[in-house]
Amino acid sequence: MQYRELGRTGLRVSELALGCEGFNDADSSFADALFQAALKAGVNCMDLYSPNPAIHRAVARNLRGRRKDFILQAHLCTLWRSGQYQATRDPGEVQSSFEALLSNLETDYVDIGMLHYVDSPALWRQLAEGEVMDYALRQKAAGRIRHLGVSSHNPRAALAAVESGLVDVLMFSINPCYDLLPGGEDCEQLWTADSYHGTLSNMDPEREHLYETCQRLGVGITVMKAFGGGDLLSETLSPAGRALTPVQCIHYALTRPAVACVMSGARSLEDLARTLAYESASEAEKDYAAAFAAFPRIRWQGHCMYCGHCAPCPVGIDVAAVTKFLNLAKAQGSVPETVREHYAALPSTASACVACGACENRCPFGVAVRENMAQARAIFGK
Repeated sequence: MQYRELGRTGLRVSELALGCEGFNDADSSFADALFQAALKAGVNCMDLYSPNPAIHRAVARNLRGRRKDFILQAHLCTLWRSGQYQATRDPGEVQSSFEALLSNLETDYVDIGMLHYVDSPALWRQLAEGEVMDYALRQKAAGRIRHLGVSSHNPRAALAAVESGLVDVLMFSINPCYDLLPGGEDCEQLWTADSYHGTLSNMDPEREHLYETCQRLGVGITVMKAFGGGDLLSETLSPAGRALTPVQCIHYALTRPAVACVMSGARSLEDLARTLAYESASEAEKDYAAAFAAFPRIRWQGHCMYCGHCAPCPVGIDVAAVTKFLNLAKAQGSVPETVREHYAALPSTASACVACGACENRCPFGVAVRENMAQARAIFGK
C-alpha cells in the first residue's frame, strides 16, 4: 500500500481507503470480514458519512487496540432517525449526533470532522457563519476533531469552503465524466443521461481551478464516486459510452492535483479486491489515456490529463509534473513559493527542453507540450 500526505494536515493516508456504503445493511460477520481484509492490505483510513450506529459499532469493534493507527473521516450534519439517514443543519441535532458518533465509535476524537453535503455556496455561508461552525471549531479546540473538512459535489461551494481557510480537507466527487460538467446545486445532474447529451469536451474549468486551488493552499482531497456509483464500469451505463476498469478510474483520480486517497464503497469482498488490485497493477493497466481517447461521446483536446504518455523525454523531463506546476502557477497568477520549490526539485526542468517534439507525437490529446515547456521556462526561469 502506498501512502500520501493529506494536504497540510500532517496525516499520511493510504491512497486506497474505505467508504461505508458496503457496511449498510451488512451483517456483523460480513462487516468484520470486509474491514479485516482492508486492514490486512494496509488501508488506514475510512469515510463515515453514515450516522448508522450499527456501522459505527462495527468500526469500533474492528479498531479496538489500533485506533491511534487509523484515520477516521466522520461527518457532522448527519442524523439517524427512525432507522433512516438524514442530513441536518440544526445545531442541536448536529451536536447530539456527534456525541452519539463518538460514543458508538468508542473514541474521544475523529481525525477529520466533515461538514456533510454542502452543495451550494449559500449553504456554505450559512454553516460557516453560524452555530454549526462555532460548534465544530469548539470541538477542534478541544481536540475532539483534529481537522475540519467539507464534503461537496459542487465546485463553486467547495471553492468557497477551501478559500475560507476554515477547512483542511475536501471530500469531492472526482471521475472523468463528472469532471466535464459545470457546477450545480443538484448533484443528481452528475449521473443523469441528459447531462451528457451530445459530445462533451475537456474538463470543466471550475473543477480544474478547484483542484489547483486545493493544491496551492494545502487542502487535501479525499475522493468519492471515483466509479460514478459503478456506472463508469459498465459500457451500457457509462456516460462516456465505454467502460473503464476500477484501476483506470482510481488512477485518474489519484493523478488530479491535491488528491490523497480514493474512498471505495465496496459492497463485497470481490469489490474490495478489485479496488486493492490497483496497488499491484502495471502501468499499462493503470493507463486511462487510450481509453479516454476512444470515448465516442467525450473529447479531451489540447488538455493535459497528466497521463504520462508523453514520456520518456530524451532529456529526462517529467513533462506531466512540469505541466501540473505550470497550471498551478497560471491559476494563481503568480508562482507560490511551495510550487517554485517543488518545481526546482525536479531532476530536469523545462529549461532543459530541446523542443524535439517526441512528447507531442505520443500525446493522445494533442497537447502543445513544447509551448507549455516554453511557458514554464518563462515563468520559472532557469
